[in-house]
Amino acid sequence: MTAMVKAEGVHKSFGPVQVLKGIDLEVAPREVFCLIGPSGSGKSTFLRCINHLEKVNSGRLYVDGELVGYRQKGDKLYELKDREVAEKRRDIGMVFQRFNLFPHMTALENVIEAPVQVKRESKAVARERAQKLLDRVGLADKAANYPSQLSGGQQQRVAIARALAMEPKLMLFDEPTSALDPELVGDVLDVMRGLAEDGMTMIVVTHEMGFAREVGDSVVFMDDGVVVESGHPREVLTNPRHERTKSFLSKVL
Repeated sequence: MTAMVKAEGVHKSFGPVQVLKGIDLEVAPREVFCLIGPSGSGKSTFLRCINHLEKVNSGRLYVDGELVGYRQKGDKLYELKDREVAEKRRDIGMVFQRFNLFPHMTALENVIEAPVQVKRESKAVARERAQKLLDRVGLADKAANYPSQLSGGQQQRVAIARALAMEPKLMLFDEPTSALDPELVGDVLDVMRGLAEDGMTMIVVTHEMGFAREVGDSVVFMDDGVVVESGHPREVLTNPRHERTKSFLSKVL
């Protein structure tokens, strides 16, 4: 079976600062893969490399068997044109810390925008799917509301619906609950649980250890740009092998 995501020796620097120092990992189809670790460990940068929002300096990244952002000819990599990158990016949904909704559009309009503009779908088809997706994230009654009329948790659920509207094969979540008030976190995590149950392949950068333990199939602990420890959530979170992992978990659990 082809891995949904495969990283081979991925390095990424910003100027002199090495942020990723040779990441090797695989994510299977339908897997919920949780990335944990302290701020600045490279988790979000790695996520952004998967859909080529950041370019890798060396190594290879594959999504569903295809190179991300590049094509290979002989031993050389050639970067794809922006249009080709955008084409590939359609298959990858991304949900950010900040919801990034269009403030001048209603919840429904935010969800239909990409299918209509990017996929050239008819508004009627896109609207029907958007209404189903808003219902799925528990916001059927908020379709006509603007982002400013929604709580942070509701905005994040609209952002998830918007990502799903493109019918991606992979969903990336970059600390989707970290900007939310504690009482709003549960609703967003419930939506993500539902996606996991439906078999969506998900990579989740998170500080929600309960979610990682309950919903994750694998947990990777990253620190200082490297994978320190990986395995089944119960093993890594309950019985970590590395001192660095133990020290991190003692502060967050």
